[in-house]
This record gives sequence, structure tokens and C-alpha cells, in this order.
Amino acid sequence: MEIRQLHYFIAVCEEMHFTKAAEKIGVTQPTLSQQIRALEDELNMPLFDRIGKKIALTEAGIILLKYSNKILDNIQNVKDSITDLRHIQVGTIRVGIFPSDLDYRITQLLIDFYQKFPRIKLKVIASIDIPQQVLESEVDFGIGTNVPLNDRFINMPLCKEEYVLTVSKQHPLATRTRISVDELRELPVVIYPEGFMGRDIVEDTVQKYGFKLHSILETSSVTSIIKLVKANIGATIQPLPLIREMNDPDLHMIRFKENAPSRSLEIIYRSDRYLSQAAKALIEQIKEYFQNKII
Repeated sequence: MEIRQLHYFIAVCEEMHFTKAAEKIGVTQPTLSQQIRALEDELNMPLFDRIGKKIALTEAGIILLKYSNKILDNIQNVKDSITDLRHIQVGTIRVGIFPSDLDYRITQLLIDFYQKFPRIKLKVIASIDIPQQVLESEVDFGIGTNVPLNDRFINMPLCKEEYVLTVSKQHPLATRTRISVDELRELPVVIYPEGFMGRDIVEDTVQKYGFKLHSILETSSVTSIIKLVKANIGATIQPLPLIREMNDPDLHMIRFKENAPSRSLEIIYRSDRYLSQAAKALIEQIKEYFQNKII
């Protein structure tokens, strides 16, 4: 069984069509068919059911596909590991983050890392589904929130952050330092759209009190939210470290008396994926950054 044959087999699985698969990988259709037949002869089992012009995976084909992906992943890990030994100061790191306050907060961290490793290219990719990004290898690792446990993940806890009510200095609540969750019941808020983690965390908290947020304006941009709050359009609920880091004199922060919404931040990456020395260095810098931000 050759690595080339596994590539051919996976291509057919992806296209479910021999001619299209051959075009995709740049070989002739007879060559592709010959290699698949060689695999079937070696395994002494058919890999595809051929029904007219259509094909479907057999049970043996399903098993081979499962292990072929693992084999090719491991081969890539070997190549990456050896390359990393030769070029520890070069390469590309892809990091997945939420397109909200984390994007705003880690900019200085990325600047610091670039100054330390100027030959390493950083790609920060925003997503509201960090675990899926990691599973599909779109990123080397991600910074996620309240990530469910998964055998395919390595989870590295960073910190736990509470949320606070944030208003403008002209807001009627600007004289308060504490507030109860129940007082949010009729309060007009500017917040992320539903489906965004920053919104869902707060909604989960207020639902325990029997109501939903009174959202009057929604945007996925934390910069826009803060500008709207400063214009006294409404209040917002954001992570405490974010508001403290902004240190904006036009904003007033109010902590919750009890049961404050909170999130757990963690780094996640695939347990079966090779992590470069550069990526490990960035992870260590991220861990140090967030540990220093603990309130």
C-alpha cells in the first residue's frame, strides 16, 4: 500500500466520481482506476460499489477512509516536525479567535510576538465556531470560550472572566457601583446578535431569572457597541478585563451583586496535530498575557 494510492483513494471519496477525481489530482482516469484496483486486490475487498455511473463506499472503503486520513495526518506531522527543526524561526501560525473583544484585546500581544519573531507570519482568523476551525485544521490553535470537552482536543485553561454592565457617564445608572441581574429585565441594551458567544453567555444568565435581554441595537463589532454606549444609546454587558483595559473616562462600569455572567477562556488544539515550536512560543506568550490580566 503506497501513500500515493491513499491520496488517490481519498480523492475518489471526496468526489465520488472517478473522472472528476482524476482531473482534481492531475492523472488520467485509467491510471486512477488502476491504482484503486491495486488497493482492492491488496486488501482482497472492494472499496466501492459501482452502480451504473454512480459509486458508493463499501464497508471496507469506510474503514480505509478513516485510517487513510489519520495516516496522511501523521505523515504531515512528521514533515512539519522535521521542518521545524531546521527552521524554528520561520513559518506561519494560524490562530482562531472570536470576532469581538478578543480581537481588540490581543493586538498588542501580536505586536510583541512579531517583534520577537519577525520572520514568523501570523494569521488571526475570526470565527464564532472556534472548535470547528480547530477540528478542520483551518487554524493551528484557537482561543475559545466555554469549549465543550472533546477527545480530539487539548484544552489549556487561560482564565475566568466576569461580565459587567457598562454605561455612559450620562446614563441614569452611572452613579451605581453594583446592580442585580434582575434589574436588567427592562433595561435597553446594545449587544451582539444571537448566536455570538458574548450574547449567549449573558442570555443564559438572565434566562434563569425568567426573561430575555431587552436588545435595542445589535452589532458584531465591539468597537461599534462601545461607541453606541458612549453616545448613551443603551447599556451593554461586556467582560470586565475588556472595560478595564479600555480605561475610557466616558464609560462607567457596574459589577453584579450576585450570579454575574462569566466565561472561561482556553486555548484548544487538536490532540493529533503537530504543534510547531513557534506556535508553542506564541501559546506561552498568550498564557502569560492572560494570567497577568487576572482581576
